[in-house]
Amino acid sequence: MRLVLFYFLVFSCFTVSAQVRVGGTINNHKSKPLIGISISLKDTYDGATTDSLGNFSFTTNEKGNQTLVVTSTEYKPYEKEINLDSGNVNLNITLKEQITSLKAVVISVGAFEASDQKKGTVLNPVDIVTTASANGDITSAIKTLPGTQQVGESEGLFVRGGTADETKYYIDGTLVNNFYYSSEPGMATRGRFNPFLFKGTIFSSGGYSALYGQALSSVLLLESIDFPDKTSASFGVSYLSANAGIQALSKNKKSSWGITYDYTNLALVYNLIKQKYDYFRVPVIHNADANFRIKTSATGILKYYGIFSTTNVAFRYQDIDSLQLKNAFHLNNFNTYHNISWREKLGKGWRLQAGASYSNNIDKINSELQNDQNVKLELGDPLYASKNFNLERKGNYVNGKVVLEKKLFSISTVRFGNEYNMSDEKTEFIQSGGSHIPFHLKENIEALFAETDLYITNDLALKVGVRSEHSSLLHKWNFAPRVSFAYKFADKSQASIAYGQFYQDPNSLYLPALNALHFVKATHYIAQYQKITNNRTFRTELFYKKYDDLIKTQNNFGRPVAINNDGFGDAKGVEVFWRDKKTFKNLDYWVSYSYLDTKRDFLNYPFSIQPPFASKHTASLVLKKFILPLKTQFNASYTYATGRPYYNIMSAGNNDFKIVDQGRTRDYNSLSLSMNYLPNIGNTKAKAFGVLVLSVTNVLGFNNIYSYNYSANGQNKVAVLPAARRFYFIGYFISLGIDRSEDAINNHL
Repeated sequence: MRLVLFYFLVFSCFTVSAQVRVGGTINNHKSKPLIGISISLKDTYDGATTDSLGNFSFTTNEKGNQTLVVTSTEYKPYEKEINLDSGNVNLNITLKEQITSLKAVVISVGAFEASDQKKGTVLNPVDIVTTASANGDITSAIKTLPGTQQVGESEGLFVRGGTADETKYYIDGTLVNNFYYSSEPGMATRGRFNPFLFKGTIFSSGGYSALYGQALSSVLLLESIDFPDKTSASFGVSYLSANAGIQALSKNKKSSWGITYDYTNLALVYNLIKQKYDYFRVPVIHNADANFRIKTSATGILKYYGIFSTTNVAFRYQDIDSLQLKNAFHLNNFNTYHNISWREKLGKGWRLQAGASYSNNIDKINSELQNDQNVKLELGDPLYASKNFNLERKGNYVNGKVVLEKKLFSISTVRFGNEYNMSDEKTEFIQSGGSHIPFHLKENIEALFAETDLYITNDLALKVGVRSEHSSLLHKWNFAPRVSFAYKFADKSQASIAYGQFYQDPNSLYLPALNALHFVKATHYIAQYQKITNNRTFRTELFYKKYDDLIKTQNNFGRPVAINNDGFGDAKGVEVFWRDKKTFKNLDYWVSYSYLDTKRDFLNYPFSIQPPFASKHTASLVLKKFILPLKTQFNASYTYATGRPYYNIMSAGNNDFKIVDQGRTRDYNSLSLSMNYLPNIGNTKAKAFGVLVLSVTNVLGFNNIYSYNYSANGQNKVAVLPAARRFYFIGYFISLGIDRSEDAINNHL
């Protein structure tokens, strides 16, 4: 026994004496110790893990040259050849950060992103339809975000001192013309598209990507859904409309198709809710849309979406020049839009995205001067004679875009491509007496663009881009550089800055021009700070926007016509956004505030003034509370904006203009409430998902005034008011074949 013990001790001593110690420290590129990093000898079980000071140590019986391997999900792999025959080994190792999409800083300056593939979501389709003031309209929900103005007499997004035509809309990367229903005097029309068509929404209030152009202020980017979860049918009914649709998914889940039809007739609602206009033909709208999706490969998909709509509406309103007579307005509209897109990974880090869209819009407008008996009047006075006319406007629009993207290193990429945009607009104006005045405007814009996202570290990123466009109308090229920089702090917050130049054709409303024109221009400077944590978002932005070469107009045969690019302006301000889903149980809310200081000299302005579509202060509060025992979500939205200026600008002779009256409207206030009841929640056998929706806008009946209109001689002044002081909605919507109750609860609806 003693002999055995002796041999064991001798063997142990030899074994210990044969072992080699490997140790050292591991730091990051900032010389900070790294905790929990794995170190080992390749193809052995010998190794260790760093402690709180970044130190490691282990012993090994291996001999000769060995490979030391350091692994971590957050840092690049590290290998080093070491020799174990020379005794103990001591190392000081510095690891380089692994740049990944999950940890990298996000270049988000100027943009609110909302997508099921994006972290830090701001708005999604459920957010849009449950925002009490939105009534299911995409851009009405966007108006609760900072940077937007509360303009109720005209459709569109007015962003950071820009006009509505300075914002452009894209679906799956291609341009959408006539995003809204056709304009009607003194009121804002809705967008044509259902928010549930889209899985992602990006609203950029400035400094946007070089992939997009012809927008001085902002872009709204919408990404359509890929495939439905399963085959389902839907039905909806309200006192405004009725709709039905189907989405069919193939058994192999590699293709799908769908169709929807919606009929809207506002006769009942206008009988129940008093309108400021006298409708002798209440709005009737027919909408039909269709789509298909085809999986072209394991990484590719082909998508098509098309919509057809018709609108017929007619109403009378007070003639501002006489106050005793009436103007009768009749609109008949036909619109169709088609979009097809294809995205595919091509291999070796290449990716392709291509798309094309076509839209056709026809407006037929009839205007009459009528007496109190609703009889048309033919008066010899030129002013009153001009109120009797027919206008037919036809527009065809084509857009195509191809984008190639190449992965450079880590998650850095470069993308480039080209875009083509064609518009062909024909207008025929038939005056009282039968004289015809035709207008034909055709424009082709070709664009080349390139940009790169460079991730230097997970905390530091740079986006550099350039876009160049050629206009066949202006016979000119432009060159627009754009750059954004983002840095992430240790607390996961980040700061960003952006600079960019943006060009746009002159608005076609003022064409053809009397003289040669060139592009209008805006230059953006933006600084942003944001912090996004679990269920909380905070962001603030400072911005300055400089306008050059804005259009100046003069009256030509009763309509404003562009004469030169001598206009200019600027806009500056600060914006704050806070969203919180965590502090209060089952309560989701967000707060936004915008301060805007803007002036411009364009159109017929006699000098630089604050434009009538801009408020200095705008704020919104949106709350959403889900009460599971009641199966109900309660929503509230409150919006406040300081008064907007208004002006009566009249001719001073020799194509000069002067302000003969001006003022400021009262402050804008609106509180809206809505309730969504889900009767099937808790019923595990339910094969249908239903929701009852009740909503009231401007519950307290604030008497809001958007602006003032003036008669031709300036003597009469009439307030521009909402169509109705309050609006009520009630509807019930059912989805058959798929139970979305869990989705609804998870989204707080």
